[in-house]
Amino acid sequence: MSELDRALAEIGQIREQMARGARFHGLGPTAFAATGTLAALAAVGQARWLAAPAAHIPAYLTLWIVVAAVSAGVIGYEMVARSRRLHSELADEMIGAAVSQFLPAAMAGGLITLVLMRFAPQSLWMSPGLWQIAFGLGVFASSRFLPRATPVVGAWYLTSGLAALAFAQGPLAFSPWTMGLGFGVGQTLVALVLRFSESADD
Repeated sequence: MSELDRALAEIGQIREQMARGARFHGLGPTAFAATGTLAALAAVGQARWLAAPAAHIPAYLTLWIVVAAVSAGVIGYEMVARSRRLHSELADEMIGAAVSQFLPAAMAGGLITLVLMRFAPQSLWMSPGLWQIAFGLGVFASSRFLPRATPVVGAWYLTSGLAALAFAQGPLAFSPWTMGLGFGVGQTLVALVLRFSESADD
């Protein structure tokens, strides 16, 4: 390795360390408020057009996977735009650091669903609770990059996920409000934390 390559590698490492040690401003309240509203609307839609979700598991999973994908797209778009504006030349490193903290939890939620579908379909009623627990763990893992009150959001998702596992079974399995309230309230909480944090920074 030449001296130039070594110097460039060291600069890259310094940039990554700076990104991992700085607070991430790429997440904005608008996208999270929108995804909270989307979760509530999806719950209303499920209640109206999917009255017996336990008998239509593929439709139920498709609905909430689409909601998750759209939400990720909305948040990702705003994250990239804000990072380019607020973090300038460190934007790519900051985005990479933030995503790497949350991604394992998101992947765990998806893989759990695949395993339940393949090997334990009778246990799929646990999916909403497990999704929320995984999301909460991702929030906790990312909290050192985010505003000080962020762990409150992680605690909400952990609590709502555990409550879903405890109570949303039998006739209440796949209730639209398990997801609608869990993610609707959770995403709205994120939006409020980010908004108040912006106000404090200003």
